Amino acid sequence: MMDWIWKAVLIIIVGTIILRIAGRKSISQMTLSQTVIMIAIGSLLIQPVAGKSIWVTFGVGGVLVLTLMVMEFSQVKFDFMERFLTGRSVSIIENGQLNEKNIKKLRFTVDQLEMKLRQSNITSIDDLKSATLEPNGQVGYELKEHKRPATKQDIDDLYQQILSLKQMLNPDQATQIPTAKPPAEDLFKEVETKQHQQVHPDRLN
Repeated sequence: MMDWIWKAVLIIIVGTIILRIAGRKSISQMTLSQTVIMIAIGSLLIQPVAGKSIWVTFGVGGVLVLTLMVMEFSQVKFDFMERFLTGRSVSIIENGQLNEKNIKKLRFTVDQLEMKLRQSNITSIDDLKSATLEPNGQVGYELKEHKRPATKQDIDDLYQQILSLKQMLNPDQATQIPTAKPPAEDLFKEVETKQHQQVHPDRLN
């Protein structure tokens, strides 16, 4: 009886440490290789209860996590490994139109797309300018211009226009007008052109 108890406690402690080292992503955020190794670790940790050697189990678990870390490091170091192990985002809506070729290639149905959009509070596909299917199965999207909510930048631009108008009406009153920031890079455009608009260090690509 005591043998089972100390094994169970040790499995929980060591298992928690192993999974903590492996990463803190949720299942929905994991890549294919991460999911496979996590399932393997979960199945492995129960083996000591069935009479298998507990230390061999922990050793194999450590090897699995080490393999995962090497795979993730190789994805950071080598671009082709990232494409092979994780994959890239795929465009499924371009310029407001469904990319039927990519949708069929991904074996992704319109019903599945609509389900994921509803989860993001999107009520109509017609509201979208662009959408991508990410390697973790999530859908990224860009709303059409007239469907986008006002951002802080929009409010700042409006404020700048009001200040300009006030300065025109009251030229004697000095008003400092904040300068607008240049537009940021478009992450959806990167998927369509398959290249970065903003240059990043090679170690991060």
